[in-house]
This record gives sequence, C-alpha cells and structure tokens, in this order.
Amino acid sequence: MKSSNAYSRLLATLLITAGLTLAGCNTQASISNAASSPSATEVSVITVSAEDTPIYNEYAAQTFARDMVEVRGRVDGYIEKRLFETGSDVKAGQPLYILDLRPYEAEVEKARGDLSQSHANQEFAARQVALLQAEADLAQAQANLLKAQQDVDRLRPLVKQEAAPLQDLDNAVAALQANQANVRARQASVEQARLSTKAQIETTAGQVESQKASLRSAELNLEYATIRAPISGRIGDSLVQAGGLVTRASAQPLTTIVPLDVIWVRFKLSEGEYFDYERRKEKEPNRSIPLELILADGKLYPHVGRIQNTVNQVDSKTGTIEIQATFPNPERTLLPGQFGQLRMRVEDRKDAILVPQRAVQELQGLQSVLTVGPQNKVLARTIVTGERVGERWVVLKGLAAGERVIVEGIQKAMPGTVVDPKPYEAASGSETYGVP
Repeated sequence: MKSSNAYSRLLATLLITAGLTLAGCNTQASISNAASSPSATEVSVITVSAEDTPIYNEYAAQTFARDMVEVRGRVDGYIEKRLFETGSDVKAGQPLYILDLRPYEAEVEKARGDLSQSHANQEFAARQVALLQAEADLAQAQANLLKAQQDVDRLRPLVKQEAAPLQDLDNAVAALQANQANVRARQASVEQARLSTKAQIETTAGQVESQKASLRSAELNLEYATIRAPISGRIGDSLVQAGGLVTRASAQPLTTIVPLDVIWVRFKLSEGEYFDYERRKEKEPNRSIPLELILADGKLYPHVGRIQNTVNQVDSKTGTIEIQATFPNPERTLLPGQFGQLRMRVEDRKDAILVPQRAVQELQGLQSVLTVGPQNKVLARTIVTGERVGERWVVLKGLAAGERVIVEGIQKAMPGTVVDPKPYEAASGSETYGVP
C-alpha cells in the first residue's frame, strides 16, 4: 500500500510538472505572437467636402510711378536756398529752390517804368492836341473866306454903278481866291492831323499792351526764380546744390517727384488669359475685378487694387500683354520699383473638392493621395488637380465628398495596411479640417 501511494504521488507530481511546462510554453508563444503583430499606425486625416470657393490666378507684378515729374528751372540763375529734405513728402506749389532774385526784380521795375511812359503817351495822343489846333486854323481860314466873299459881293454892284473903283473889286476877288486856297489847305491839314492822331492813339495803345506783356513776362520770371513743386508726392535727392547754376536748357533735372497715392502696378497676362478677362468684362460690365497684392516679405497688402487700362499691343517676344492697375497707398509704404505677386479673382467655383497640398504625392507626372477606407484600410487614389487655393489644391478628378484623406503620416501608411485615423489640425492648432 505504501509503495502504491508513493507511486501515485510521483505520478501526480510528474503530471503537474508537465502541465506547468506546457502552460509556460503557451505563454511564451502568446508573447511572441503579440510582439510579431504591431499596432495600427496613427495618421492624421481630413474628411473632404464640397464647398464654394473663389479661384485666383497669381502674376509677377512690379510697382511703378506713372506720373513721375522732373523738376527743372524755367529761368537761369544761381541757387540761393534749397527748402526741402530728400525723401520728404511735398505738396503741389510748395517752394523747393530760391534763385538769386535781384536780376528779375530789376527787370520788373524797368518794365513798370516803361509801362508808365506808354500810359502817358497814350493819354497825350487821346487828347488829340494837334487835331484840335488844325481844326482851329481851319475855322479861322473859313471865317476869312467868308469875309472875302462878302467884300466881293458888296463891291460888284458898286463897280457896276461906278460908285467904287474896279481896282478894289479886283483886289477883293484876289483876296477871295487866296482865302479859298487857304481853306482847302487847312482842310487837308485837319484830315492829316486826324489820321496822324488816330495812328498815334493806336500806336500808343499797342505800346501800352506790349509793355503790359513785358511787365507780365518779367513778373513771371521773378515767380519762376522761386522753383515750386508741380505736383504732390515724395521728392528725391537734389542733383544741384545751393550755389549751383540752374539753366533752362540743362539736360539734368534738379530733382524728381513721385506721386505715391495712388501707386501703379504692372503685370502681364497671356493672350488666353487676356481673352478670358475681356469676356468677364463683357458679362459683368459694371463690376470692377478686385486685385490683391502680396509683397516681397510674403504679407498681403491691406488695400484692394483695380485694373485701370491695358497697353495697346501684345509683346511679340513673350506673347503677353501688359495690364496696369492702381492701389491706394495712403500710408506711402509702397514705392516705385518694388516686386510682388498680384492675385486676381478669375472664377467662383461651386462644389469644389479641396485637399491640403501636403497630402498630394507626385510620381512620374501622376498625382495621388492616400485615403482611409472601410476597416481603416489605406487606399491609393490617383487624382487630377486644378488651381491652388491658399495651401490647398482643387481636385478635379479622383475624389468625392465624404472621403477621408491622409495628410500626416503618409510615409508610414502603405496601401492595404490598417491605420489609426485622427483628425488633422492646421499648424495654428485652431482649425480642424475634418474628422475620421
């Protein structure tokens, strides 16, 4: 009995040991299998949806000064004062330079004196002194003629009656003829004096007008000796300093003034884009297309621009046509010659599908995205993209609203594998593009 019990205890011990050994092996196998099947890769996805979005085209642009003015002297002289600081804003009519005024002040005084003399000559001519004297002499001659005619008329009947000598009648007739000749001479003198007086009046009137013009010219030269800003704008450096000579015929301007509000911007459209632009104008004749300007530092200019005109021909070398636009520039921050990107709204697209640019992969000219399908399996989708809208592409073909697109974790996600999708958030952390 004892040996039988001992055998039973030994058998039980062996069975227990074998069971523990098998259990240990199963546990190691489970751990090994768990280690060999990794957990699903975590990716960030967006759920795409159809949305209305404006479509913009971007063009290289440059600011320029369309109405830049060169400041030049209208009279000759030496600069006595310069009244502005380089780079300052000036107003139209503001004095910029003062030349030596003394020669021009002297010319004004001389012209005034000549005008006063001409006024005196005109007044003398207007009084017609010579004509009045000639008319008085004519009146005296006519009176003498009348007396001579009376003497002849009185003596003729007396001579017939032999009451007066014939010699007296002959003397009276001779005196009558002499007085008639004197009257004719005086009449001619009066006519000559009248013509002379008229010519003198006209001549002196002309002299007065000429002297007035000379005085005005002298006054203008005196005004031009103070050189003023012809327009408002920002003034450049002075190319002639105080003490320098200013001449009207100089090829070099004194300085330049650039108007900064508004600022002009030029950019170029291809022929096809130009025709699209013209068709849009025909469809919306009363609407002005707004323009945006992205500056060289990447910032969006705060004011909206408008197209003003196009040049009159296509550049045969580039096949483009230049468009000119204006932007308000009240802060005077934009200067001529700056470069930037101009954005023009060309279309309002309805129900567009958009995906972030970073979600799109390109290989051998083909574009694709990775999507998350049923059971969170990764699928590769070939797509066709259109325009860029900010940091996103418009998808023309290959995607539909409601599909989940992988944005981050693309390198770890392989088609056919299972992933763990999480909502993708923008870099700022404030905008969520979609939920899985």
